Amino acid sequence: MRAVILSGSGRYADPWHRFAETSAALAGIIGGAGYHVEVSDDLLGGLFGGGRFGQPSGGYRGFGGPSRGRDVTASTTLDFITATKGEQITLETSDGKPITVRIPAGVADGQKIKLRGKGHPSPDGGEPGDLILTVHVRKHPVFERDGLNLRVNVPVTFTEATLGATIQVPTLGGEPVKLRVAPGTPSGRVLRVKGRGVQTSKGTGDLLAVVQVAVPSHLSKEAEEKLKEFAALLPDENPRDDLLAKARAQR
Repeated sequence: MRAVILSGSGRYADPWHRFAETSAALAGIIGGAGYHVEVSDDLLGGLFGGGRFGQPSGGYRGFGGPSRGRDVTASTTLDFITATKGEQITLETSDGKPITVRIPAGVADGQKIKLRGKGHPSPDGGEPGDLILTVHVRKHPVFERDGLNLRVNVPVTFTEATLGATIQVPTLGGEPVKLRVAPGTPSGRVLRVKGRGVQTSKGTGDLLAVVQVAVPSHLSKEAEEKLKEFAALLPDENPRDDLLAKARAQR
């Protein structure tokens, strides 16, 4: 079987004129014989807008369908509590038009919220574009986000960490809770309060209290003497021995 490959080269103001001429040429060539005909992409591209279905460069626009309006980007800055608990806010467009936006609970810094149909209108009756809102969240002086958890650094005295104590820990927008610090608690240990983190439709986080042992910067003469007496009663051991041994083993 012989093959005829049709390709387009040149520009036609009317693509259907080009199609008619190509069809006539095809009829004259094959003359009823058993030819296999292939139509190349550039011919179809010239006829129907240069793209294919399902690709960004093509689509239905080549058949005269309405185009979608352009998206609009915007940003807003929220305080920490608003971003954590969620709230309805009102934004104003460049032309002074108010837009109501529902901020979901637990929105994170840098997160984008899409408002469908709130972008530019279509120039030819199609769907309007979307508004893409980027949310920025101000830092809180006490709490930090850790996913759905809230993290807070809690200072304790040397005596509390050594002997143990019951301390109060702040919560976000609520009353403090009491936590038990076990005797011998070191700096960096995390005490967890279940269910006191960020509450969202996807779940609820916890409050993570990170213990920080506060070392006194000034001691009275009497306190200094008592501390030296206390140090003399401690076992003769170096808490850094294990650290130094591990470092030497890797040399």
